[in-house]
Amino acid sequence: MSLLTVRNLNVNFAQRQQPIEALLDINFSIEPGERLAIVGESGAGKSLLGAAITQLLPKPGYIASGSVTLRGKELTQLSPKQWQEVRGQRIAMIFQDLMMTLNPVLSIGAQMVEAIRSHTRIGYKDARKMAIEKLAQVRIASPSQRFEQYPHELSGGMRQRVIIAIVLLLRPELIIADEPTTALDVTIQAEILQLLKEVCESHGVALIFISHDFGVVARISERTLVMYAGKIVEQGATLEIINDPQHPYTQGLLNALPQMALPGQRLNQITGNMPSPSERPSGCAFHPRCRYATERCSQEIPSFINTDVSIAACILLEELVSHEEEPDV
Repeated sequence: MSLLTVRNLNVNFAQRQQPIEALLDINFSIEPGERLAIVGESGAGKSLLGAAITQLLPKPGYIASGSVTLRGKELTQLSPKQWQEVRGQRIAMIFQDLMMTLNPVLSIGAQMVEAIRSHTRIGYKDARKMAIEKLAQVRIASPSQRFEQYPHELSGGMRQRVIIAIVLLLRPELIIADEPTTALDVTIQAEILQLLKEVCESHGVALIFISHDFGVVARISERTLVMYAGKIVEQGATLEIINDPQHPYTQGLLNALPQMALPGQRLNQITGNMPSPSERPSGCAFHPRCRYATERCSQEIPSFINTDVSIAACILLEELVSHEEEPDV
């Protein structure tokens, strides 16, 4: 049985006249211990999907239809009290804004002990010992000293390590990390990615890693979902997608990486902008920005095509497959 399964998930935002469709027909699953990336530009719906899974949608967002199950248990029907037992203990979140995640007026130790004692009956002495052990496990030097310090006294990389330590305290089955390394410099970013990967492997924890950067995703994920305008447009093994992207949008994201341009050369940006959910184009939402677009792309919603590399929703791929299947005359 898959750890997490999302089926036909649709998320809307309530409006006076007509609801705005933010996420459309999202389908995927993640196995125990698997590392899955969700990639796309700002506004693609990546963070919204993470919020929908954990029932943390901003108002007036709501799940209009679909199913989210954790080991077969439906999550969309849980009460707020039942969610208290799921969040943290079974599904943990790591956010991009480190100072918003950590309480600035409480010491690191106080926050870690509170996390432990809110879900268990462990006494303070044992909780303190457990917290210091976790700080050491995420390679924080002088963990007893850091236990007494406040978030503002730590560097960004150190705060991110503390957050990973807090997440591990409750032994979750799944971690959802929403662009957790964006604010860090390249060297610290690489260290945190490696740490997160090692933690997931050693504890058998599954990971959903949300990012806009394929360069980051390549370092940590086994499988990738590419999102555009609230929909999944391609999914498959990360390295195969990077080596041979099938959807034109995925190709554009990879071509836009800095390493794809020569020194002094302008980056290969995708022309145009991500459409807002209220102004999603007809047909394939990417067609106004796609260099391969035809008239058919503006009229028809593409179906998923299973290629040798990945599953992608593109009319161009449909035409290629149908052409290959035509009998020789």
